[in-house]
Amino acid sequence: MAILELQHINKSYGGEAFIRDMSLKLEPGHILALLGPSGCGKTTMLRLIAGLERPDSGQILFGGQDLSGIPPHRRNFGMMFQEYALFPHRNVFRNVAFGLEMQGLTEEDVRVRVKEMLQLVGLEDLATRRINELSGGERQRVALARSLAPQPRLLMLDEPFAALDRALRERLMLEVRQIIRTVGVSAIFVTHDQAEALAVADRIAVIRAGVLQQIAAPEELHRNPANLEVARFLEGHPRVKRVYY
Repeated sequence: MAILELQHINKSYGGEAFIRDMSLKLEPGHILALLGPSGCGKTTMLRLIAGLERPDSGQILFGGQDLSGIPPHRRNFGMMFQEYALFPHRNVFRNVAFGLEMQGLTEEDVRVRVKEMLQLVGLEDLATRRINELSGGERQRVALARSLAPQPRLLMLDEPFAALDRALRERLMLEVRQIIRTVGVSAIFVTHDQAEALAVADRIAVIRAGVLQQIAAPEELHRNPANLEVARFLEGHPRVKRVYY
């Protein structure tokens, strides 16, 4: 049974349709990439799922429950933003602790959970480091640890590698996949980069102008593109070997 299901979602702004009759499913423990060019509606989809926007029509179900009446802070979904949105006045430990403190956990429970998360992302030795003293890759891992610390039911990542240079991006996207798989959380991430989607995701939803063109496993997209839109979008991008998995 799908853990997340979107049924015929439509969303417009100022009379212009951004999401058009979108239906898709996410299986438990899987990573789904929303892949498409800038302005195709990918980030709007995340905002709808998070509850930061409301669809004009259609349903969003999580675990079979309609989310329409549930505010964002009660959905227990984690969000990792493109610019990470870390708190510069807090050190690494306190950044990761933020969501746990909002849950009202004791200081000891916060300490234990933060330590687990920093070990998971390989930053246990940087707990007292200031954010402005970190590299881009280290900041990304702090943001990931902070998103995972409250044990979200769903993790959402909006262009998580966009701010990194190519060499670092290629290394970290494999690390991020492994971390997500280790935790076992279901995840959706937005990207315009085919290589990222092919390397990280279990399934990829190709979106053009707010319309879902195809959703399939990475190799299936290359073997059997659903239409010319998908084929042209993937043109020139070689298959990614499953050693990434």
